[in-house]
Amino acid sequence: MTDQILAVRERLVSEGLDAGPESILARLDPATAPSRTTIWRILTKSGAVIAQPHKRPRSSWHRFEAASPNECWQSDFTHVRLADTSAVEIISWLDDHSRYLLHISAYRAITTPIVISTFTAAQDAHGLPASTLTDNGMVYTTRLSGGQNGSYQPNAFETLLADLNITQKNGRPNHPTTQGKIERFHQTLKRWLNSQPAPTTLTELNTQLTVFQAIYNTQRPHRALNGRTPYAAYHATPKNGPTLTQTRNTWRIRYDLVHDNGTITIRYAGRLLHLGIGRSHKGQRVIALANGPQVLILHPKTAQIIAEYTLDPTRTYQKKTRTSPERSPETSPERSPGTSTPRT
Repeated sequence: MTDQILAVRERLVSEGLDAGPESILARLDPATAPSRTTIWRILTKSGAVIAQPHKRPRSSWHRFEAASPNECWQSDFTHVRLADTSAVEIISWLDDHSRYLLHISAYRAITTPIVISTFTAAQDAHGLPASTLTDNGMVYTTRLSGGQNGSYQPNAFETLLADLNITQKNGRPNHPTTQGKIERFHQTLKRWLNSQPAPTTLTELNTQLTVFQAIYNTQRPHRALNGRTPYAAYHATPKNGPTLTQTRNTWRIRYDLVHDNGTITIRYAGRLLHLGIGRSHKGQRVIALANGPQVLILHPKTAQIIAEYTLDPTRTYQKKTRTSPERSPETSPERSPGTSTPRT
């Protein structure tokens, strides 16, 4: 049994997976497998692990966990490098209750439009969360950009959450332990990626991330989940959601080019409607975020809300219902402060 336990551990380490007693136990025959404590003793005695008696015991941690699936989704992004050493960023959405990896994908750089598109992809697959938890990066929130008086212009992601009655929570500045689960998740992710061939393109990296997502969700038992996988924990109980009844919960994202007459065309209620954006934007690319009759037009790089519409299918030409204050791309919030330096 000792040789089998050590062989399983060696294989898990080579694959970049957790190789602790719980992970080893999950891969042994239940009929003959020893206890977790016995596996730990074998690993310690063989020198495969080094005991750390002065390390803070887990029992002393004060850990927060959402009571049910979809009660809270955590999100963050981390930096990795391709084979040519070029830096790219990986964004993830993680269910706080179950650690279920709802979405993961890689991009050259994370922007607010990417936050929105990945959130809506997770929403389409898993339903709406009651709340989100992120850091204060400006791709998620502009709440710290309003100066001492606390006034600010919410970005498009904040506007989307408010429209869906989803509570947005942000950790305290310089206090990353608030998002401890996803910070720990990044360690697991990078350990696995380091065991794989270095991807040469974003496409290759995203293919690897799809494989990792399946392994993480379905093959990796979690100690904090009483030995269950994130998939089992996520599907074990009914899901939570926004506290108010939602009549509009599906957002569609499309990319458009503003025509020379300052409009874009969108189909609604069986009719082609022309949204008047303005001739000053002709030839520019924009993002249209549509939810029923509500449409937001966003700047594709800064995610600044250019205009809002409530569509009226009885009229071909649609006027703006609100235009956000002008803000230059150089000063508009797009990236988290300090994200030019890769995280380690």
